[in-house]
Amino acid sequence: MQNNTYCVIMAGGIGSRFWPISRKETPKQFLDILGTGRTFIQQTYDRFLPVCNPENFLVVTSIEYKDIVLEQLPDLKPEQILTEPYRRNTAPCVAYANAWINGKDKNANIIVSPADHLILKQEEFIDEIKKGLEFVNNNDSLLTLGMKPTRPETGYGYIQIDDNSDKVLGRIEPVKTFTEKPNLELAKVFYESGEFFWNSGIFLWSLKSINDAFDKYLPEVKSLFDKIEEDIHTNNEINAVNKTYNECKNISIDYGVMEKADNVCVLTADFGWSDLGTWSSLYEHSTKDEFDNAINTGDAILYDAEDCIVNLPKGKKAVIQGLNGYIVAESNGCILICQKDNEQQIRKYSNDIQTEFGDAD
Repeated sequence: MQNNTYCVIMAGGIGSRFWPISRKETPKQFLDILGTGRTFIQQTYDRFLPVCNPENFLVVTSIEYKDIVLEQLPDLKPEQILTEPYRRNTAPCVAYANAWINGKDKNANIIVSPADHLILKQEEFIDEIKKGLEFVNNNDSLLTLGMKPTRPETGYGYIQIDDNSDKVLGRIEPVKTFTEKPNLELAKVFYESGEFFWNSGIFLWSLKSINDAFDKYLPEVKSLFDKIEEDIHTNNEINAVNKTYNECKNISIDYGVMEKADNVCVLTADFGWSDLGTWSSLYEHSTKDEFDNAINTGDAILYDAEDCIVNLPKGKKAVIQGLNGYIVAESNGCILICQKDNEQQIRKYSNDIQTEFGDAD
């Protein structure tokens, strides 16, 4: 374990595609949806402990979630929770973490990970992370982890490897293109080509390499955080960051940096990854009965039903008949009954019920 390794956990999302269980007051990263006894963010913290000291973890999240982060990750100190006053996507999140780490260790190597992913093969995962850290320590490169697709998924971004280039190191290869969430027809082409990998959203880089990339591709974001460099790690940090976020544009690290940079590489791996961003991805990793129904919680009896996922609160009872390929979920007075094939519309459904009835997020 290297003392200059930092892990940045991004935990500011509201998980709207997992409505009605994931809600604004308690989004999915703070829930134990899989019934493991640990929430997603706790599992993420546990996952990186073999390569990162507890004092080198940072969680970037909304100001409204600071207390729940400290409650769920008691090993962290309050100053390790970087609070965002507004949601500005992942590029400002990374820039804030960079500025914080820059005040601690200018020779840092950094892992950036979402808080709500599933990793089934922990030992293989850590081996890949160690390999990636060694690579970014010795190369001026921005590294992402790419997963071999198992289906033509429309909910993930894709990375195309550059087959015309020599491999940089084993399974680390230069990236040719990024594509965000394609339609089904294009996803099928990607899946069948063998040249495309799912973009896991897990990144590794040195502090110098990512700062140089911000200088080149997002100088307006970098300059905002440079201006408050002296305020970081002081009592004025929160006020300075609030002002910076008020002026900062909403942009993802993928679009703002990764899709433009010419030193991006991908480490292709297989360690049982899913971002568990949708009900279908949860269904895929759930135990199923003889009719391919997954009943995660609650008490439900299914008749003439196949290929469904049912998620109900403990003690809630239900009889479900005649459904094929449906999501049935209930939480805090909101019920969702939706075809799995239409789950990309769940965010819209959530917004519509909030508009119509209020108090649904």
